[in-house]
Amino acid sequence: MNFRTTLAATMTAIALLTATGCAVTRGQETVGAYIDDATITTQIKSRWVENTMVDAASIHVETLNGTVLISGFAKNANEKATAESIARKVNGVRSVRNEITVRP
Repeated sequence: MNFRTTLAATMTAIALLTATGCAVTRGQETVGAYIDDATITTQIKSRWVENTMVDAASIHVETLNGTVLISGFAKNANEKATAESIARKVNGVRSVRNEITVRP
């Protein structure tokens, strides 16, 4: 359990440090919104890592202006629902689009 917490904290730190150096092109969101979205994405991923019911390596997350898109593959419907539930509980999330496919 300690390894998961350390891994989640490391992922969060790396994402926050690298996100501040990224450029935002014209027509996209502001730099502040980009950093907020990166924070949301990082928090979702780290909560998935902490949760034993979700395989964080098989599910991807993207955030744009507080709208979260989750995609990838889940082992069952319960894992799909859990991943979505975790994403919805993160601060700043406006909506979640769940495009996770359940493997047969």
